Amino acid sequence: MTNSKWLTIVIPALNEQEAIGGTIARCLEAREEISHQAGLDGVEIIVVSDGSTDRTAEIAQSFDDVTVIVFEKNRGYGAAIKEGWRRGCGNYVGFLDADGTCDPRFFAALCETAIAENADVTLGSRLGGDSQMPAIRRAGNRGFAFLMGLLCGRKVTDTASGMRVIRRDSLRHLYPLPDGLHFTPAMSARALMNSLRIIEIPMKYEERIGESKLSALWDGFRFLKAIGEGVLCYRPEKIFLTGFTICMLITLVLAAYPTEFYFQNHRLEEWMIYRFVVCQFLGSFGITLLLASALSNRMAEMSSRREDSVGFWSSFVASLFVGKPLVIIVGFLTLLGVGFLWPGLVEFISTGKITLHWSRLIAGAFTLFTVLQISIFVVLMKVVEIWSYEQSSLEKKNFELKRVERINLGEPSLQKDINISKSASHVLK
Repeated sequence: MTNSKWLTIVIPALNEQEAIGGTIARCLEAREEISHQAGLDGVEIIVVSDGSTDRTAEIAQSFDDVTVIVFEKNRGYGAAIKEGWRRGCGNYVGFLDADGTCDPRFFAALCETAIAENADVTLGSRLGGDSQMPAIRRAGNRGFAFLMGLLCGRKVTDTASGMRVIRRDSLRHLYPLPDGLHFTPAMSARALMNSLRIIEIPMKYEERIGESKLSALWDGFRFLKAIGEGVLCYRPEKIFLTGFTICMLITLVLAAYPTEFYFQNHRLEEWMIYRFVVCQFLGSFGITLLLASALSNRMAEMSSRREDSVGFWSSFVASLFVGKPLVIIVGFLTLLGVGFLWPGLVEFISTGKITLHWSRLIAGAFTLFTVLQISIFVVLMKVVEIWSYEQSSLEKKNFELKRVERINLGEPSLQKDINISKSASHVLK
């Protein structure tokens, strides 16, 4: 089976005695169509009873040509799928919910597209016009899709689709994945964040048979958590940049009227101090997020899990806080902050009193506090750089030690490389 194309279909099932028999029967009937249309050599079906307390396992075991794995205790939706993939031998792996909502014949289109388009993940989108998904779940899926698109810069319409095909050798870019129902949005986030090729195909979605295991509130929270963890794993700077953008937009809205009023009347009203304080808070918090994006971007670059280049804005922000740009920014903000506060300092030294307007005090405090933030950031960035250098040196040293050890043990291939290297050195001399 190693040189052929096989599909492993995993059906995770928890107390699905009403639907599991029909789902398995439809999968068995669809095998020939899937293989013929997608050019596969075969399809294997694995059912995982995830701690079912009804007749789910018994019904599944009554079918021939089906492998049944029985968990004595519930381990979770994702755990069931991963165990099925581990036991299976297909070079394409997929899964299908056991509740009768998806048509197994659709695997033919998924596999055909996966092979033709060389896709890492191919999924069926349940949000088409003929979908029978409940309105609240449809709204939730659209909300998660919008959030993921905002954070990832790429999007899928159905982040939690329960029918997918994945190329087996792409799993190394997706793991680790959670064991619970948030397995699917976590996979979507990791695929998008790691720039894997993911393709959606609209599919028909029918009403489920039996009672749903999904909790709109609790599982919705876990979906959000899974998306957040996926972003933090590959593109942590995205979250900080999004927060910075929100802070700056709110600050601009709040500061618009006082700014216009000042240019028209050359003064500020006393009540505007509240807007200034809020703008100072949001501005300081926004700068913190901006610096955190640059720092986390550098830390993520050190990870072996991030294989492609960063986005334009991420690299642009990171480049602002190094070398000459950093000196220019710190110098400008320092002069600006001192300029705001200087008249008050001179007045205090001369008369012992301060009549400086509160707006200059707030603006000066903000700019000088920003200088302190950047200074701390520079120190932290230096710590990360030192740690990165030490880590890479240690890894290189360990690699060389293992290489020498293997040479001393007499591994032919390595000894041959050494001999070739010595010969080349001799010729050069």
